[in-house]
Amino acid sequence: MRKKPSRPDAENPEWTEQDFREARPALELLPGDVVDAVRRYRGQRGPQKAPTKELISIRVDRDVVAAYRATGAGWQVRANEALRSFVMRDGRAPRGRRAFRALGGRTKRGQKIS
Repeated sequence: MRKKPSRPDAENPEWTEQDFREARPALELLPGDVVDAVRRYRGQRGPQKAPTKELISIRVDRDVVAAYRATGAGWQVRANEALRSFVMRDGRAPRGRRAFRALGGRTKRGQKIS
């Protein structure tokens, strides 16, 4: 809060009771396209034109996550790049048992797959 409130002047007169009674929300007075733009971006991003990422949930060792987080802002992007480089290393996405072995080769119950 200001120490000294601003003083009304000729261009900015103090509002009267009648001014307050007659006041209308800006969204009622603005053109329709402006209202749509304001409502669309008010606290939300809006839909992606072409979704490029997929929200997933994976379990990662704590020390791995800590190491990425220690690198600062953008750590998730760097983790994504590391996963991408692994997938693209030989020019194609991993599939089947070979990929499963490359990823550690363990089932949900921890059984080793040969």
